Amino acid sequence: MRGLRKIAAIGAVSTLALGGLAACGSDDSGSGDSSDGSVYYLNFKPEQEEVWKDVAAAYKEETGVDVKIVTAASGTYEQVLKTELAKSDGPTLFNINGPIGYRTWQDYTLDLTDEEFTQHLSDPTMAVTGEDDKIYGVPFATEGYGIIYNDAIMQQYFEMDGAKASSIDEINNFDTLKAVTDDMQAKKDDLGLDGVFASTSLAPGEEWRFQTHLANYPVFYEFRDEGVDDASELKGTYGDNYQDIFDLYLTNSTVDPNLTSSVTVTDSMAEFAMGKAAMVQNGNWGWSQI
Repeated sequence: MRGLRKIAAIGAVSTLALGGLAACGSDDSGSGDSSDGSVYYLNFKPEQEEVWKDVAAAYKEETGVDVKIVTAASGTYEQVLKTELAKSDGPTLFNINGPIGYRTWQDYTLDLTDEEFTQHLSDPTMAVTGEDDKIYGVPFATEGYGIIYNDAIMQQYFEMDGAKASSIDEINNFDTLKAVTDDMQAKKDDLGLDGVFASTSLAPGEEWRFQTHLANYPVFYEFRDEGVDDASELKGTYGDNYQDIFDLYLTNSTVDPNLTSSVTVTDSMAEFAMGKAAMVQNGNWGWSQI
């Protein structure tokens, strides 16, 4: 299979990714012995590197096939993927980051519709499909993201005189969230905080929490209202809602809004882990950092 230009893809749906190891033989004799092959997986998530290396070792032990795991640095995946796919020995497996990513990399993907691992999907609608309704990307994990809060700090606030809420359950709409976080910011010294929200990182390659994850919400609700799952243009129906929450992050932050271009996601998570902030927007993959 040397010179194969269509490569099995690992798709990400929202923040989902797909997996399934496939060997691409390097023996031109066509012997069919899988031990003559090799797998090159270009990993999207640095926090999963060690797990993938364990998977690679187990696969090698079971099949005799060598598996190379290469992890792109945070924020560089698309550029690294572009460079690697231009090589004759490019990755056998890679992440495509959902339907949008599929549009970019579809010429390098294989039809996975009839593969055994595709049949194990508990929710087939999560697969990435082409215009022909065939499957070209399969998710292997579900991740969630939103606002993570420090419960101990929140309980401390709820017990303060004049608190704008008495429990986290009451913070179920934007107006209450704004009232609570504005009040907490005003009382940050009493709470031992540098700011309610950990810093908003907008340095190049670090802005993904806000330009993708946060931006997914207004897009989702606009699509829901329109009864579609794709559109060539957005009306921006919920653009003001996006602006409101983003402004809230900036005004009740650990850092001045003018400094956002100089801080990283790692900085933000460190602030939260050390109790310098009560809230942070991120996902459950941040557990190890906390």
